[in-house]
Amino acid sequence: MSEIQPKTTLKAAPASKSRAKPTAKPAAKPAGARPRRRATKAEQRADSMEQILDAAELLFSKHGLYGVTLKDVAKSVGVHHTLLNYYFEDKKKLFDAVFARRAGVTIDRRMKALDDYAAAVGDAPTVEGALRAFLDTDLDLYIQGGEGWKNYGALGAQVASAPESAVLMDEHFDPVVLRLIDLLKKALPDAAEEDIFWGYHFVTGALMLTLARTGRIDKLSGGVCKSEDFPAVKQRLAAFMAAGFMQICASRG
Repeated sequence: MSEIQPKTTLKAAPASKSRAKPTAKPAAKPAGARPRRRATKAEQRADSMEQILDAAELLFSKHGLYGVTLKDVAKSVGVHHTLLNYYFEDKKKLFDAVFARRAGVTIDRRMKALDDYAAAVGDAPTVEGALRAFLDTDLDLYIQGGEGWKNYGALGAQVASAPESAVLMDEHFDPVVLRLIDLLKKALPDAAEEDIFWGYHFVTGALMLTLARTGRIDKLSGGVCKSEDFPAVKQRLAAFMAAGFMQICASRG
């Protein structure tokens, strides 16, 4: 993605008194070659927005909402901060736009995975099956999506753990979480409702700590485990949490 450059005013160079040297003629275009299409204003605006959101996402994931200014984002992108004010009005609106951009992707993927799983198993869902549809689908984005998705994961971990910003989780993620809860209730029809919700609470806590990539497990394990190793997490998380669900529900049954 090309970097946004601030607009500059080009001034005509003063005419030289000396005789101009002949310039080489441009090479002839191959027969039938099409002229390069210029990006439309809408495309240029979309490209600018993506660069701003990418830069803001990285900064917010490292420093949080209150540790970043619009000027910081503008400097990272290479534009004047008034451009960000034009697009987003204030920092909170930029933060909300950054969070919403990828939220829709993971929500749609997880909702489809849960619906597909429900259709495949009918009246016989399992706890692990439901958790795999919910967790593995999300983890695949961080495994396959590159640094941008990993930055978003770290940002999501911050949002989920701060009461003042957790409202974003409510606004965006409640429908897909409640879809998971519905499947878990079908898988554990005799479980107390409070145990289902506590179980989900523990699941999301483990997921958010994973997405935060704090590096703590690297130090504790002496390098045996890595915070960046999402495939290793995917291999274990759903099975581990399913066993926890079964245990707390059985102990109260």
